[in-house]
Amino acid sequence: MTRFPIVQRYVHMGIASLALAGALVGGLSFQGSTVKAAGSNPITYGKVAVLGSTQITTSLTGSTAGEQAQVEHGEGSPKLANASGSNPGLPPPPTNAPDPKGIATTSTNPKATGFNGISQYDQRTAGTGKYANTQFSLEPPDQGLCAGNGYVVEGVNNAIAVYSKDGKLISGVEALSQFYGLLPEIDRTTLTYGQFISDPKCIYDTQSNRWFFTELEYDTDPTNGAPAGPSHVLIAVTQTSDPTKAWTVFSVDTTDDGSNGTPNHAGCPCFGDQPLIGTDSHGFYITTNEFTNDSVGAFHGAQVYALSKWKLVAAANHTSSSVVVAAIDASQALAPYGGLSYSLQPATSPAFAFNGEDLANQFRLHGVEYFLSALQFGAPPYQTLDNRIAVWGLTNTAALDSNSATPDLSLHLKVIGSETYGQPNPATQKEGGPTPLRNALAAAYPTVAYPLETLNTNDDRMNQVVFVQNHLWGAVNTILGDGTRTGIAYFSVRPSWTRSGELDAHLDTQGYVAVDGNNVFFPSIGLNASGKGVIVFTLVGPDYYPSSAYINIGEDGVSGNVHITGAGTGSDDGFTGYYPYATDGVARWGDYSAAVATPDGSIWTASEYIPSGPRTTLANWGTYITNIRVGYDD
Repeated sequence: MTRFPIVQRYVHMGIASLALAGALVGGLSFQGSTVKAAGSNPITYGKVAVLGSTQITTSLTGSTAGEQAQVEHGEGSPKLANASGSNPGLPPPPTNAPDPKGIATTSTNPKATGFNGISQYDQRTAGTGKYANTQFSLEPPDQGLCAGNGYVVEGVNNAIAVYSKDGKLISGVEALSQFYGLLPEIDRTTLTYGQFISDPKCIYDTQSNRWFFTELEYDTDPTNGAPAGPSHVLIAVTQTSDPTKAWTVFSVDTTDDGSNGTPNHAGCPCFGDQPLIGTDSHGFYITTNEFTNDSVGAFHGAQVYALSKWKLVAAANHTSSSVVVAAIDASQALAPYGGLSYSLQPATSPAFAFNGEDLANQFRLHGVEYFLSALQFGAPPYQTLDNRIAVWGLTNTAALDSNSATPDLSLHLKVIGSETYGQPNPATQKEGGPTPLRNALAAAYPTVAYPLETLNTNDDRMNQVVFVQNHLWGAVNTILGDGTRTGIAYFSVRPSWTRSGELDAHLDTQGYVAVDGNNVFFPSIGLNASGKGVIVFTLVGPDYYPSSAYINIGEDGVSGNVHITGAGTGSDDGFTGYYPYATDGVARWGDYSAAVATPDGSIWTASEYIPSGPRTTLANWGTYITNIRVGYDD
């Protein structure tokens, strides 16, 4: 959920405190470095805990009584630079922000169909039994989307639902605290707080024909919701190919204070922010940004957790009781380049997306999982801009399927030169939409100015990565021109391996997505096995309310127009951009979108937008799910 310069910590505020309860209406190659992590990055081995079974149930209550907010506020940054960064064999640091030509937009989408996904109203009213009316109003939603076998699963902060391919709601919308068997987010009768959860991610794995759903979790002080105690990544795995049936819930301990077999990192207990997930033929992979679980929120760098995918599947069916997790501290690998590693995005692949080169590498190296990450640590000469990305390869992943309690894995790194990208600024949005929360707050606080809030574009970290035909595709938000707009920089990287088993990489394709006078950000690339797909993102600016959009992409880069599929119907009017919840006028948005291919070759996408449906007092966001038949001209 957090994006630098933001670390998640929540402040809980009741609408009653605002006296408003009745006032509102509903081809380049550069010499880089290679670090073999087996020697330099410690690996700690532990076991995955089994928490029990669950199932997604329909649980909308329609009640928003006693509405309260969960607000993320700035507390630190995972961009931790050092003074010893160098740039061996790479291009000189950039001095000018990219300023690409804008791409035309269209609302004509003959190859796309879509429907509304979970909204803020849906997640706030989710929950039955003891979970009824226990959800917070939350911003931002984040996005956990996966699709396959005739189903579409969507998760947001903090609810989950299952749809048919034509958009019919089959199961849900269910509160994720209920799905995971946790305490309710808040008991409004006793004012007791439950565990904190965030950052949903989802994968449908075609090899195992199973669904995997993850979230960050940490314990809280029940009297005030402050962090207090252990942290985990929760993993739910289906017991069959049907996501409406039984799931088994697992837990990976990310406290990292030496307790419960975790690594003993100085300054912890910690939590693993923004868990990112990927798979290969052997493993299920989670990466996190580790922060101390205290008022300081010190950043410790990226952590990698590797588990056997097949043993997880077996344990979900209760045919195996032991799943080893290998915890790899990757934090120091990029120190020679200027800072601690952050946001390693694990790759996923659609079915049958391999080629001969990849098969040869997988065979010779006994399994490989790839990752991409950005650099841009925020210190000179890369204070705002960068032109380097990091390529990572975890080898010998077949060892995860062995009975060894200490599978021998090696994490390799290659830094390569790239096009320029950099830290973006908040995005302006179109004036004119209804803003009842803004109006009510302005009436309640007449001495405070309430301009239309801008949207937080967060940072330029690497977003979702897909591995197809031995190419890694990823994208980042980037500053454009004079800094008044945000765009997207995308990359296609071809990894290779030397005879001695060291990672090499070449940049094959790169480019930008921009719309004149407006903003596009929070990209996700989805590609099918043929290498054809889309980039999905938010489109917003003086000419557009926050909307869901996409552009076609293939081996030669993007093509055609920017397609608006979920056209926003008004301005974002959420509490995170307004006093007294915030003082900078910047509302939380995103924090990420999702795109995934299904075996029929089409791409499913989901991103945040502003719908016309019902809202809550404190927020009006929604999500839009789109299915796109790719490989066609506009």
